[in-house]
Amino acid sequence: MRQLPNTLSALRLLGAIVLLFCDVKGIAFWSVYLFCGISDMLDGFLARKLNAATPFGAVLDSVADLCFVVCCCCKLIPVLEFPLWMWIWCGMIAIIKLMNQAFALVLFKRCIFLHSIANKATGLLLFVGIPLALFIESIIPFIIVAIIATFAAIQEGHLIRTKKIQIDVTFCLPNLL
Repeated sequence: MRQLPNTLSALRLLGAIVLLFCDVKGIAFWSVYLFCGISDMLDGFLARKLNAATPFGAVLDSVADLCFVVCCCCKLIPVLEFPLWMWIWCGMIAIIKLMNQAFALVLFKRCIFLHSIANKATGLLLFVGIPLALFIESIIPFIIVAIIATFAAIQEGHLIRTKKIQIDVTFCLPNLL
């Protein structure tokens, strides 16, 4: 039972790769997408509830999250019809996030993936917003996600640069003070 959180993370990693071979308009893609999103919400919760949090699990969760996002981008970007200004906005968010990691490497000698409320809200809204936007054929869900993602990226950078995070050396997880 204590391996359940890591198993979910590993399955999300595998599911993300499976997405690359699915048709975005097919039921298989959206079924795997749903599983990956739900497993992302459950693994950390279960790790805490089962007292099964480990350094390996924390890294596996972050790697699975990153892989899920990258695989979704590879599949969804070609079908998204954003105006140029939206692509620029998304690019700016990505640049801010990369700069945050550069600062983390300089200041803490490691990458830091903050699980702040704003970052969690961004993830949840992105998970729900993508299918909603495609279903209703509207950019509005993406605009809402972009607003929250911009705030989350700026907040993350502020917390890293002002060192207002505490690194738990045991688990290599950043915690907000």
